[in-house]
Amino acid sequence: MTSVVPTSPPALPGFAHVYSGKVRELYAPVDPGTGEAREDQLLLVASDRISAYDFILDTEIPDKGAVLTQLSLWWFEQLADILPNHVISTDVPAAVAGRAVLVRRLQMVPVECIGRAYLTGSGLAEYRQTSSVCGVPLPAGLEDGSKLPEPIFTPTTKAPVGEHDQPMTYAQVEAELGADLASRVRDLTTAILARGNAVAAERGILLADTKVEFGLDPAAADEHGRPGIVLADEVLTPDSSRFWPADQWQPGRAQPSYDKQFVRDWLTSPASGWDRHSGEAPPPLPEAIVEQTRTKYVEAYEALTGRRFG
Repeated sequence: MTSVVPTSPPALPGFAHVYSGKVRELYAPVDPGTGEAREDQLLLVASDRISAYDFILDTEIPDKGAVLTQLSLWWFEQLADILPNHVISTDVPAAVAGRAVLVRRLQMVPVECIGRAYLTGSGLAEYRQTSSVCGVPLPAGLEDGSKLPEPIFTPTTKAPVGEHDQPMTYAQVEAELGADLASRVRDLTTAILARGNAVAAERGILLADTKVEFGLDPAAADEHGRPGIVLADEVLTPDSSRFWPADQWQPGRAQPSYDKQFVRDWLTSPASGWDRHSGEAPPPLPEAIVEQTRTKYVEAYEALTGRRFG
């Protein structure tokens, strides 16, 4: 089970807190005339919390929220010709400056949209059992880190907090969303993955897989009268994607990556004294693991954007 959010959300003048996620806080702007929370906008605040193995850890990673927010904003620019995003403004309260954005409130698509260009993680585990991932058959002989013949759409359910997402076949996505919307989010997911890989390759980085969040905006209908699809939440960050240094890629083993692998490795090492199957919360992270993880997040931002963080 996922642990509860370890800290109380900060109060922000002019905003009403509406939800705490694993690593994000959501606020609604308050209309100064009526005192009522607006229903068309949200303030999305990325905290420095970090999760691993379905637990929110007590130890935070300094600057993580700012890295993810700034990297998402950069990627939104790179993807603007593929689809619009939910950002209204980066003019936010000083207390959350740099790690928050004001966004459109959308009707979120109730499916986790995941694209894979390489085989690893839960996809690899499923492949080893069924020779397929989410109903997509794959060639024999693939290993951890193998490049797939072509990028594939491997959606999952959006499970309630504390429960695991479950793999979905494309037929199940069609049953959930309807054939038209299912095909649109599938094609957009693989298009974002392809663009991400094209951009990352220029920086010597491989994008193994990514999870994308989509929302529907009835106010932005297309020429067919269908609600517009909008890119939401974060995109192509180390929390939602796996990035690997291209010069260290070697199928058949776990790949070095720009993410929280230091955290995962320490938690499952004898040094932590933690049994991930015990149901007990993990222990606090050592300072060295915190610093190494922060460094990896910053390295990902700087390597991808070409900008210096901070």
